[in-house]
Amino acid sequence: MEFITQYVVVIVLAICLCLGYIIKHSISFIPNKYIPLIMAIAGVILNVWISGWQFSPEILLGGMASGLASTGSYELIRNIAGKRQVAANSKK
Repeated sequence: MEFITQYVVVIVLAICLCLGYIIKHSISFIPNKYIPLIMAIAGVILNVWISGWQFSPEILLGGMASGLASTGSYELIRNIAGKRQVAANSKK
């Protein structure tokens, strides 16, 4: 897993995280199962753009890893927030 983390581009991850959130909560005709695919493609496009429109296997991997990491980050945040909300409600 450490091998993949060296390719994650934080700015691409953050943009994909926001884009994925917008798609999930605003565009109802796109099924959730396609969001990781969309984020992988968006991550590659963003990483190519950030790299000055150059393309290489490392740029491809960095874009895909960052886009897919954004979906994992969303789930992590959602699960942590959900556990805190459950804990807060059980204290009442």
